[in-house]
Amino acid sequence: MLHKTAAQSVKLSLVALLALVLLAPACKKAPEQGPDDVPPGPPAATEETGSTAETAPAAASDGLVAIELKLPKPMFVGTPQSFRGVNNLEKPLGKPRPPFYAPKGTVNISQTKPVSASDEEPIIGEIEMITDGDKEAADGSYVELGPFVQHITIDLDAPHEIYAVVIWHYHKQARVYKDVVVQVADDPDFITNVRTLFNNDDDNSTGLGIGGDKNYVETSEGKLIDAKGVRAGYVRCYSNGNSSNDLNNYIEVEVFGKPAQ
Repeated sequence: MLHKTAAQSVKLSLVALLALVLLAPACKKAPEQGPDDVPPGPPAATEETGSTAETAPAAASDGLVAIELKLPKPMFVGTPQSFRGVNNLEKPLGKPRPPFYAPKGTVNISQTKPVSASDEEPIIGEIEMITDGDKEAADGSYVELGPFVQHITIDLDAPHEIYAVVIWHYHKQARVYKDVVVQVADDPDFITNVRTLFNNDDDNSTGLGIGGDKNYVETSEGKLIDAKGVRAGYVRCYSNGNSSNDLNNYIEVEVFGKPAQ
């Protein structure tokens, strides 16, 4: 009996020794990793924006920062109903718009700048209100231009590198403004070096050509248009009534850029 127990002990010891030999390579200490040797992994979401943690460092390394965009209070809640006669409608994002990145030093260059309009005598409000900084949808905060195709023009006083144009039409109700076109130019009459940044006119009602951009529902976030650093001294915004009536409303237009070098 003792011989059998001793034999079993020896057998178990040999099994344990063999296991140690086989596991030794796996237990070998891994080499220390430097800052450049960290394997890539899925980025963590940030609390502020819901975007990935890689977004901000990548933007910063390219000299880009999130533009400071102060939004007005939302005036309607819920999902807008379908809009009769509106085609090619952009689907709601269902969450806050992500930050927009632009070069350092980019600011709102349109506030208090001179504004003119195709309708020189608005039905409601004063044209200057379009660049006064008030983006709320309350009564007394918006300008109402006449029916059919109308436009407003902002004079930036000098050529600027423009990175974004943000438009707030009337957003107290869910509306779709028709034939929205945004252009920039080097002169106030829009003859020299005219470029189109946005155009959702699908039948050339404005006479500016058929555009491929989508219609969208007005919200308190406004419509942000990427201008991609275009150089210009004037910004013009067109519309042709809306899904509720034939009038053209503007609350605010902000142009983000920096003086051209």
